[in-house]
Order: sequence, then structure tokens, then C-alpha cells
Amino acid sequence: MRDSTTKAMAGPRPVVLSGPSGAGKSTLLKKLMKEYDSVFGFSVSHTTRKPRPGEENGKDYHYVTREAMQAGIDKGDFIESAEFSGNMYGTSKAAVQDVQAKNLICILDIDMQGVRNIKETDLSPIYISIQPPSMEVLEKRLRDRKTESEESLQKRLHAAKVDMEFSKEPGVFDVVIVNDNLDEAYGQLKHTLLEEITKVKKINMSS
Repeated sequence: MRDSTTKAMAGPRPVVLSGPSGAGKSTLLKKLMKEYDSVFGFSVSHTTRKPRPGEENGKDYHYVTREAMQAGIDKGDFIESAEFSGNMYGTSKAAVQDVQAKNLICILDIDMQGVRNIKETDLSPIYISIQPPSMEVLEKRLRDRKTESEESLQKRLHAAKVDMEFSKEPGVFDVVIVNDNLDEAYGQLKHTLLEEITKVKKINMSS
């Protein structure tokens, strides 16, 4: 049961989607957003990097200074944060609450470290891991993209191996979906989220 401490996070339960690069996470997400465009929303992340041409503050990212972001992290305003090639990125609690306030299911596409961090918060999302059928299949998918150097590919494969092990840890994920066949994986994903999707549709129809 939800007790009073979780009331602050009112609204539909968020969904945490995790899994290695090449497992098909973004393809599944696109399908989900297309079929249920008025049910799901993304939280807008914070970053210390400069906006690229055409990007809008508050829409693509919240662009902030390193000092401001660090201060927010120290205060506990962030659910998760990480640093990539000299820039900080993170998801704030407020960004998730903004999506929940619109009665949408907030989707968080997050890596393993992020998942561990969220376990420490009162967010209580549905944890879903998308995994490839095997390392061989994953390697083939990544090679077929032809977007990576061999070194970068090996890094991704190593990260994927760790991720696959992590998904087997008991109690971390509510559901682990093995994406061997896209339609089947999508069916499983929808089935897992059906209860929340139905709730959101009901609320939005009555308002």
C-alpha cells in the first residue's frame, strides 16, 4: 500500500526502461509512444552541455551550469546523474513530477547505475529490462549499424555483458523482456504496462 511519504509523487507510476545498447530499447519505445501518444511522456533531463542548433531549453534539455547542477545533486533533487565526455546529465525529481502532473506515465530510459540510484528514492516505478537474446545477436546488431569503431564496439559489448548479468539479479527488475522477436517483445511490454495504461486512459477520459 502507498503510505503518506509517497503521496508527493502523485500520478501514474513511472516506468524505468533499462538494457544494453542494441537490445532494441529505442525501437520498442518508439512503437509504444506511437500507439499511446497521449499516455506516455518523457522527463526532460538536465545537462551542462551547450545546446546544439535547433535545441530548445526546457524541451530537449534543461541547460544548466555545472555549479547549479552540482548544487541540485547535493541537495538530493536528482534521481540519477552521470557524466559523459566532460558533461553532466541527470534526471530531476521535478522533471518526473511534471510528467506525472499531466497524468502521463513518465518513461525513464536509464542505465544500470541510474537503476541502482532510483532504488534509493521513493519513486516506486515499474522496472523493465530489455535484453538481447544473446551476446552473439547483440554483436551482430551493433556491427550491422556500422556506426562504431572496433574499440567503441568492444566497450559496448563489455557494458552489455555486465548489463545482462545485472538483469539476472533477483529483485532488481519487475520484468525482463528478451527481444528476440520485436512483435513478441512489444506484446510483452504492452502487457506489463496495461494496468497503468488503462488507469491513465480512464482518468484522461473523465477529465
